[in-house]
Amino acid sequence: MPDQAEKSQVRGPIGAARRASRRLARLTGHPVDGVSAVTRAEHGWHVNVDVVEVARIPDTTSLMATYEVRLDDEGRLLEYRRVRRYRRCATVD
Repeated sequence: MPDQAEKSQVRGPIGAARRASRRLARLTGHPVDGVSAVTRAEHGWHVNVDVVEVARIPDTTSLMATYEVRLDDEGRLLEYRRVRRYRRCATVD
């Protein structure tokens, strides 16, 4: 059951990032590693959430993923999709 804070309208990019992270973690079961982007949309928010899909030792070899999460103004999850999968130590040119 959502707590009182999750029943109210999302306030600002920090609130959107927190709400998207919690929603995605509950849905996928993957631990959130961070948020790499937050964008205000016409009727809500787009948030890129980075998760650990497969934890490995050493940590630099863990398999990571970035999910794009769309929330409405009240923080309800409208959709999500994985947009990138990579090793933690991978760099992008």
